[in-house]
Amino acid sequence: MSDDVTLSVARGVATLSLDREEKRNAVTYDMWVSIGEFCRRLARDPDVWVLVVRGAGAHFCAGADIGGLQSADRSYGEANLEAETALMEFPKPTIAFIRGVCVGGGVQIATACDLRIADATARFGVTPARLGIIYPAPPLARLVKLTGPSAAKHLLYSAELITAERALRIGLIDELHGPDEAVTRLEAFVTLLAEERSPLTQAASKEMIDAVVADGRVGDACAARWAAELAVADDPKEGVAAFLQRRPPRFTWTPRQD
Repeated sequence: MSDDVTLSVARGVATLSLDREEKRNAVTYDMWVSIGEFCRRLARDPDVWVLVVRGAGAHFCAGADIGGLQSADRSYGEANLEAETALMEFPKPTIAFIRGVCVGGGVQIATACDLRIADATARFGVTPARLGIIYPAPPLARLVKLTGPSAAKHLLYSAELITAERALRIGLIDELHGPDEAVTRLEAFVTLLAEERSPLTQAASKEMIDAVVADGRVGDACAARWAAELAVADDPKEGVAAFLQRRPPRFTWTPRQD
């Protein structure tokens, strides 16, 4: 595991930090490998309900390390794709918390998360046109789905950096706050998800929404499996009881281990 990717877990929230501050958290081969390994491990951890990805210091991620790209081979591309896939397939809510630069591979990481919260210092760019390379197909497809084709073409054709305000307007991020307010909002939001909302609802919703994005519908097998899970879970009874008693719910559902 790379020392440039660090992990902390508290009260059901795992925070994965890109920790290469002197390079604005540019991602090396070893960091891609570590991101994938951490995500796969945390996905199986019953004490983790939310995953936050962020950068150390003032920036989220300046992209892939250019020195690594010079010697890139198939294994580098595979590590990149495996990390991205592990983050996309993480079965619990994932949030990218973005400040400062979020460029190239940084956008790749951020768009692999479910949600993106940014502060007003954030700047975004997709910059392969500066290097004469082609952005990988999976993050390109996600970018188009989030922003629409025109905005994606602008980012990819020009490699220009855009402001957080424009990123919000085109759908690249979900929330934008001042620097201090963003931290407060992140802390409140992850606490809400991890401690006050049903993990059953979140897990089912994530899988079904991803199915709609991929196939245009929720498949019958997926819907039937979640209906069967709902029928035996305690969360619905607890949710109704807590609502009627005007108290915070104590949800207990955990995914079955295959």
